[in-house]
Amino acid sequence: MTDLPQPRAILLVEDDPALALGLTDTLSFEGFKVSHSRTGQDAITYLKEERPDCIILDLMLPDINGYQVCKTVREQDPTIPILMLTARSQEADKIRGLEAGADDYVTKPFSIGELVARIRALFRRADHAKSTEAQRPFAIGDSTVEPAAHTLVCDGVEHQLSFYEVELLKLLYSRKGQPVNRDEILDEIWGVEAHPTNRTVDNFIVKLRRKIEPHPEKPRHIVTVYGVGYKLVL
Repeated sequence: MTDLPQPRAILLVEDDPALALGLTDTLSFEGFKVSHSRTGQDAITYLKEERPDCIILDLMLPDINGYQVCKTVREQDPTIPILMLTARSQEADKIRGLEAGADDYVTKPFSIGELVARIRALFRRADHAKSTEAQRPFAIGDSTVEPAAHTLVCDGVEHQLSFYEVELLKLLYSRKGQPVNRDEILDEIWGVEAHPTNRTVDNFIVKLRRKIEPHPEKPRHIVTVYGVGYKLVL
């Protein structure tokens, strides 16, 4: 007899009892195994003992906010997919969530269909990122990128990389020496579900330059191609 695949485990961090109950029931019906934490601190404590396959994280919590929870989770685990729930629609809040380590976000009110589609998209991207070919280390100048460990080592200093930082570097490396426009980067890495903006790409490039470039203000490796996007020069 073949063992049945285990359901994907989701940690839901949400302080609204009615919304938490509704999401738990719906996601369970969709075939996920759902655990629930009401506060950010409860979630952090839970994650010390368990590793879910995905975290759905509300931004506004009664103790510490979702940004802080996200940063704490990323310090412990750079690879676990995090989808942030927010009632805010401002671009700056979305960018802040992505920079804190969230992989995607949904703005309230949202449909269950949209939420489930984004969760499944996160799992597809995470599964692809784990493939053997996608995990091979590569060098950029004096830096070595280890996709499997989500790290970058430059001049003996190790830097943690988020999921999107790794994917962005892998895309640029696969097209090294060629300009890659922002729209293509958004489509290839974030996909249509995330609805990010060109500014999102620019913000991630700034973060990566700080880790790779000897002089980030005068980049030699991640070069801006004005009017197009970016080019990786080894």
